[in-house]
Amino acid sequence: MFFSVLLCSFHPFAAFYIIPLFPLSFIHRISKFKPTFSSLLFLPFLLTITAAASMEAPPSIPHLALLPSPGMGHLIPLIEFAKRLLSHHRLTITFVIPSDGPPSTPQKAVLDSLPAGIDYLFLPPVSFDDLPDASKIETIITLTISRSLPSLRNVLKSMVANSNLVGLVVDLFGTDAFDLAKEFNISSYMFFPSTAMFLSFALFLPKLDESVAGEFRDLPEPIRIPGCIPIQGKDLLDPVQDRKNEAYKWTLHNAKRYALADGIFLNSFLELEPGAVNYLQEEEAGKPPVYPIGPLVKIDANEKEERAECLKWLDEQPHGSVLFVSFGSGGTLSSHQINELASGLETSGQRFIWVVRSPSDKAANATYFSVQSQRDPLDFLPEGFVERTKNRGLVVPSWAPQAQILSHSSTGGFLTHCGWNSTLESVVNGVPLIAWPLYAEQRMNAVMLTEEIKVALRLKTNEKNGIVEKEEISKVVRSVMEGEEGKKLRRKMKDLKEAAERVVGEDGSSTKIVSDVVNTWKARIST
Repeated sequence: MFFSVLLCSFHPFAAFYIIPLFPLSFIHRISKFKPTFSSLLFLPFLLTITAAASMEAPPSIPHLALLPSPGMGHLIPLIEFAKRLLSHHRLTITFVIPSDGPPSTPQKAVLDSLPAGIDYLFLPPVSFDDLPDASKIETIITLTISRSLPSLRNVLKSMVANSNLVGLVVDLFGTDAFDLAKEFNISSYMFFPSTAMFLSFALFLPKLDESVAGEFRDLPEPIRIPGCIPIQGKDLLDPVQDRKNEAYKWTLHNAKRYALADGIFLNSFLELEPGAVNYLQEEEAGKPPVYPIGPLVKIDANEKEERAECLKWLDEQPHGSVLFVSFGSGGTLSSHQINELASGLETSGQRFIWVVRSPSDKAANATYFSVQSQRDPLDFLPEGFVERTKNRGLVVPSWAPQAQILSHSSTGGFLTHCGWNSTLESVVNGVPLIAWPLYAEQRMNAVMLTEEIKVALRLKTNEKNGIVEKEEISKVVRSVMEGEEGKKLRRKMKDLKEAAERVVGEDGSSTKIVSDVVNTWKARIST
């Protein structure tokens, strides 16, 4: 083992740092390091050896640093992007993950399964002791990243010294890190994990902010987002519904900085969102290049997932007969709403798999939290429901292997919160949707899916009590699973499934776009 010694007189607890060329297995042990107060004294040492050792690569291989938000919803598609870069272009990649505490179990599981060539490390956790308890998730996520910038600077410095670092890729909350990319003379990119419609709105938001005085939700006329169908202000994403809140200010702050990116990787494709994608690719002052490289979805599974009991149950059901009901990794319903959903599924007469979570009057945000039920979720179902529906329904507590369920031939519909990861998983499997948006940008997604793309039916909420009632649920479920409207949705989804297969194929548009960008990185190294 070889060592280089750097004098570090600025550190009060060490005379020097030792930067070894450790093997990858050691790097992962460092990456899994759980900090205590005493060990934090040596954190600069750990960050330096981790970054330096993991970044050793052949001279001609570009290296990328990926900075995701601290949660699962944005991490998963970014991992799929990294896998594509590794398998198709032999890039080396390091995930640099900011946090405000220890990594979650789902985070660790997915990161520990990364293939050789993709490494990861966690930045030291930041503190939010100064924030009000009512701070919204968009504020917390953005500050997690901005307060991690000093640690990120140390990591990037080591990467620049020990690898062919060509770029830093952040997600939509990480635009403050663009300043560090400029400081180290590397390219800065954004990975946008949501829709082209949402991206178009974000680029339009600074202009909208200047032209509208009150709340967007109070506007009498729909808002015309460039390249998109008009949308009511009440259907815009959550953090722009209260312009006095810090969450709106941070959303606007990030949106204004999108223009600083050297390019934006978009997890969508032309055939899915033609209007918005065509607009985004038009040259316009202040608009960075947009690269539609989707769909990026998690499609591989381990053996344990493949043999899940719900999949065995699906094997026994008729082709296309089962409705999958799930609200993502963070979606929860109230007790009243759970009862209405149960009654609606029961009276619909349709087969179903329902991922049930304990009720909550406040839905968590799946981009950050992973909801774990504290009590058995089945305790909150109507008495006798499981027994009465056992011959045609399956209730699964808290979690199910969604990608495998949606790809199963027995699955014929998906009642969903309209999260973009879930939506794309439906598209690549040709499964029509029932839209039940809960939070974040999901209402925008629901409008697009029902009114523009026409691959979903949207459940109507009782305006007086805010509940989707059992009669509405039963009617829409039957319509999608066995009605004429469902057949139309299914035909459109089949077309999109075929388009999705083409764009990520060998000669597909998404494949070519990624190749063109990678070639510019390789050319930069050669010169």
